[in-house]
Amino acid sequence: MEFTPLLIAAAAGMIGGAMNALAGGGTFATLPALIALGLPATIANATSNVALLPGAAASAWAFRDELHPVAGIAVAVLAAITFAGGLVGSMLLVMTPTETFDVIVPWLLLFAFVVMAFGKRAADWLHARVTIGRPTLLATQSLLGVYGGYFGGGVGLVTTALYGLLAGIQPRELFAIRTAMLAVANLAAALVFIAFAMVWWWACLPMLAGGILGGWLGAHVGKRLSPGAVRAWTLLVTGATTLAFFVRAYG
Repeated sequence: MEFTPLLIAAAAGMIGGAMNALAGGGTFATLPALIALGLPATIANATSNVALLPGAAASAWAFRDELHPVAGIAVAVLAAITFAGGLVGSMLLVMTPTETFDVIVPWLLLFAFVVMAFGKRAADWLHARVTIGRPTLLATQSLLGVYGGYFGGGVGLVTTALYGLLAGIQPRELFAIRTAMLAVANLAAALVFIAFAMVWWWACLPMLAGGILGGWLGAHVGKRLSPGAVRAWTLLVTGATTLAFFVRAYG
């Protein structure tokens, strides 16, 4: 095994771990790197998920003092719902052919990008006009778990926008709960992907190491960065990655 692919995997993991800690969207860094290294799209997605799990856990640990119930719903309840959804979503990926996933991925990335770009504005507009109760929040969290288990790209961004609508929570206040739910969904998916031998460990292990460091650094840097800087960086990475995947699939 040459050293360069391992270095690329580690660097992508560091960037992805930091992005997940700051605003979500770490898959936008890790997935294209793994595909560029020659992994099939479904294998790359599964490998990315497992690689980012420790980083997500490190970020969640860094924010542990900020965890609190959301709209009166205990964190343990949200975690259980997310875990179940993650199991369902990861099983769906196992059953998805690589050729089909190649066509689906650009649209999933575009969805996450649109949510990042316009989600807060839409959430503010709807929140001023609509009151949504706890059952809707619980149902939404289960869908976020499925999405996180199936793909995971941008699930942190989607969570930020939807929680802003459903619970009126500001993005900075979501760092703790978002990273915790991301870790839970990744854990559920990782169990499935490992069981079905969908993880290529030669790429996963260096990416995992980079993800831990990036997640820890991102969590601490995120406490100091302005929301505008985090948003600009995330939009740049997600926009460029989305465009690249559309060109790859349909160009």
